[in-house]
Amino acid sequence: MSDFNLLIDGKMQPGDLAMPVLNPATEEVITQCPRASKAQLDKAVAAAKAAFPAWAGTPIDERRKLIVKMADAIEANAGELARILTSEQGKPLADATGEVMGMAGFFRYLGSLELNMRVIEDSEGRRVEAYRRPLGVVGAIIPWNYPLLILGFKLPPALLAGNTLVVKPAPTTPLATLKFAELVADILPKGVLNVIADANDLGGEMTKHPDIRKISFTGSSATGQQVMASAAETLKRITLELGGNDASIVLDDVDPKKVAPGIFEGAFQNSGQVCLAIKRLYVHESVYDEICEELVNIAKNTVVDDGSKQGTKLGPLQNKMQYEKVKGFLDDARKNGNIIAGGKAMDRPGYFIEPTIVRDIKEGSKLVDEEQFGPVLPVIKYSDSEDVIRRANATNYGLGASVWSSSSERAHKVAERIEAGTVWINKHLDMAPHIPFGGAKQSGIGVEFAEEGLAEFTQLQIINEAR
Repeated sequence: MSDFNLLIDGKMQPGDLAMPVLNPATEEVITQCPRASKAQLDKAVAAAKAAFPAWAGTPIDERRKLIVKMADAIEANAGELARILTSEQGKPLADATGEVMGMAGFFRYLGSLELNMRVIEDSEGRRVEAYRRPLGVVGAIIPWNYPLLILGFKLPPALLAGNTLVVKPAPTTPLATLKFAELVADILPKGVLNVIADANDLGGEMTKHPDIRKISFTGSSATGQQVMASAAETLKRITLELGGNDASIVLDDVDPKKVAPGIFEGAFQNSGQVCLAIKRLYVHESVYDEICEELVNIAKNTVVDDGSKQGTKLGPLQNKMQYEKVKGFLDDARKNGNIIAGGKAMDRPGYFIEPTIVRDIKEGSKLVDEEQFGPVLPVIKYSDSEDVIRRANATNYGLGASVWSSSSERAHKVAERIEAGTVWINKHLDMAPHIPFGGAKQSGIGVEFAEEGLAEFTQLQIINEAR
């Protein structure tokens, strides 16, 4: 595998430190990755700060052209990026390729948005104009489940708005992000984009850094609370896309064979390592047994293997910490439910867990009440529609949800009452760059995607002129 370097002030350079990166399918070291010191983080922030005035003064159409050039570079190197991503993240190569192309798609769409001045009033007494101005240096902290795609959520709107950027990928998945940095290093003016890697020791330094004006963070709710507390010291702007315990409600009028594949995909995509994945499945008692049976059939026919092997549907969990955490959820499932498919860690190297379906389980169990972030799905029986809405909402999370029904009208009435940022009907995990995305309750603060997400990277300025 090729050498990797940090991008600081327009130059690819080694880290002051180093750290190993593992392949989660083999538990073997892929390579030694450069690791930034606190001094290198400070250099990256200083470079971004120095580059900000000129970048903010660059016409938006020029910034847009460079974002498109980055999308071209991503697509031209999609094969290499996908192979690196599979080796460090574990997902099947086809899914990794889809992630890379999705990243490019987000660059193209989010880079096409406008930041036009808006006239609020133009009367005899006054003229009031609203502008969206850049903030300054933005820190982007990226998780390990979708390292490239989530970078695609943050980088294009941040740079289009005229900000400069310091990016920190997760310590267990830095390589594809560093390769991306190498591919685009010569496209942007020096200092506009800086990419470092750490061993989970520089995130706090970023969130309290006096020269970083905004933190855009995707990760767990617990870490999001720490980010928010640290950012408060300098009153940084924050966007937090956090965890979820997403409920999916299956009404009594569904065709189990028809809906089961979509439910399974919504729960097990990326081996369940999706913030918006179905984490709790509520099924009406009249179709409960049939839904369970269909999900079991799919689980037992799902190929779990090294993501580099053709035909693999689900890869390993990404890291040992998450692997051990999910094994704890399996222990809970054995105590509090009835495991009808899977239920074990696979007897092989790597962080592999069988796709697991658990029935006859209720609230009060760890698997139902907490976010598993792995390939284990609790299927919970209900009989009353009012009761299931109450139960679905009885959580501190509110990221996503879905309702499944043969009646659009019935499903819509239920969806309107779910406390979540996104509620799907007869599908799950359908996301696109033109559709705003954000969480309710403790699943996040702020919005990503579309014009609403672009606005999060700006300061509203009002110019109010006497006439």
